[in-house]
Amino acid sequence: MPRFLSLLAFSIAACVVAAMPITSTTIAGQKKKAAEWKAPELPGGKAIVTDTSDVFIKVPEGVTLQEGVTVAKVAPTIDFAYYPGQTYAGNPWSTWGESVFADGKYYASVGDHKAPAGTAFVYEYDPAKKAFRQLIDVQKLLAMPEGHYAPGKIHTTLSVGKDGAIYFGTHRGSTRVTTDQYHYKGDWIIRVDPKTGKSEAVAHGPVPKHCIPTGILDPERLIYYGGTAPGEGKDEGNSVHFFAYDVEKKKVLCDVPDGPPRAMIFAKSTGRVYYMQASGGSFMRYDPAKGGDPVKIPGEIGLRAASDETKDGIVYTVSSGQKGIPELYAFDTKTEKVTQLGLAAVGKVGYITALKIDPTGRYLYYIPGAHGGADKDGSPVVQYDTKSKTKKVIAFLHPYYKDTHGVAPVGTYSYALSPDGADLYVTWNSTRPGVKAWDVVTLSLIHIPAAERRTE
Repeated sequence: MPRFLSLLAFSIAACVVAAMPITSTTIAGQKKKAAEWKAPELPGGKAIVTDTSDVFIKVPEGVTLQEGVTVAKVAPTIDFAYYPGQTYAGNPWSTWGESVFADGKYYASVGDHKAPAGTAFVYEYDPAKKAFRQLIDVQKLLAMPEGHYAPGKIHTTLSVGKDGAIYFGTHRGSTRVTTDQYHYKGDWIIRVDPKTGKSEAVAHGPVPKHCIPTGILDPERLIYYGGTAPGEGKDEGNSVHFFAYDVEKKKVLCDVPDGPPRAMIFAKSTGRVYYMQASGGSFMRYDPAKGGDPVKIPGEIGLRAASDETKDGIVYTVSSGQKGIPELYAFDTKTEKVTQLGLAAVGKVGYITALKIDPTGRYLYYIPGAHGGADKDGSPVVQYDTKSKTKKVIAFLHPYYKDTHGVAPVGTYSYALSPDGADLYVTWNSTRPGVKAWDVVTLSLIHIPAAERRTE
C-alpha cells in the first residue's frame, strides 16, 4: 500500500467505531469527567508566560534523532497560554483544523468534541496585546433545537477571503451522531468577519448528509473547496466527495464522488485545486476557469497536508505517515510535476497534518505527531531547508512545559507563520497530569531567532 493511503486505512478502521451506539455507560463516563473537571490555569494564575531556555535546543533524554537531523544553536523565546473558554469538560478539548495569520492577528479553531450537541470556537490572538478574543461560538450561531446535531469541531483550514471574512467548514464530534436519529442533514460552511464580529452560516449540507473534514477557500474567487465524509462514517473511496461552492452566489459548482480524504493543493496563481482520490485511484485537477468535473492528470503525490504556493509556484506536501514514514514532496504548479524530497520525520514519530512555508520559500515548518505522541520525540518544531534539503529542530517543547508549567504539548493540526517568517504560532492538543491522551488546548508563539532563518 502506498504511504499516502495510510490515512485511508485509518478511516476504514474508524467505520467499526461508527456502528457503535451511544450507551448509558458512555453517558455516565461523560458525566463523571464533567464532575472531575478543573479549568486549566498556569502556575500563579498567569494568563500567559514567556520563556527562553537552552532546554528548548537540547535533545531530550530518550529521544534519538534520525541521521542528518540537526538542532538549532540559538534557543527561541516562546509565549505560552491556555485558550480561554475551557470552563467545562470537553470530550476532549481539541484542535483539528489549520489556523491562519492575517492583519497582525492569529486565528485558530478549538472544539469541545462533544456529540450529538457539541460546539466549536474561533479565537483571535493579538500578539501586540497578548490577548485572546472569541469570534464565534458555532452552537450559538446555529441555535439548533434540542436533540438535533450540532458540530463539535472545525476540521478544515481557516481561510481569509478578499472580503476580509474567515471561512471554514464544520465536522462531527462523533461518527455515531451524524444520523437521522439526531436530525442530521449535513454540515455547514460558515464565515465570520473579524472586524465586525458578524457571523453567518453560508451553507447547510452543500453535500447532503456529509460532514466537511477538509476545506479551503479561494480568497479571490470566493469559491469554497471541500472534501467530505458521509454521516454514516464510511470514509473511503466513492463515499468521500469533492465539492466546489460559490459562497457569493450560494451555489454548488461541482459535487463528485471519490474526493480528497484530508487535504488538497490550492494554486493561488491559477485558482486550480488538486487532490488524490480517496480510493487512491488518480491525481485530480479542478480548474474554476473551465468548470465541470475534475480531470485526471499524470502522477501521484503524498497529500496529508500542503503548504501555500511560493512565489516560484511550488507547493510542498507531505504523505500521512500514520502507518509508515511521512515523505515530503514538491509540486510545481506551472508544470504540474511532482518531485519527491525525502523523509519528513526527525525521530520515530510520523503523521504531519500541516505545512507552513516562509515568505522567501526557503524554510518549511512542520510538527510530527499530530494525533498525539509528539512528546515521544520531544514535541519537536521542525524547519526544513528547501535549498539544502536538510531538517533542523528549532525547539523541543517537551518536557520543558510539563516540568515547568504542568502541561505537555502532545500534538497539533494547527499552526501559522507571520508574514515575515519570524514567528510561528502553534495551537496544541495538550495533556495535564493523569490524562492518557490530551484534555486541553494551548497556544505557543515561537519567536524564531534570526540566526536560525538566514537566507544567504
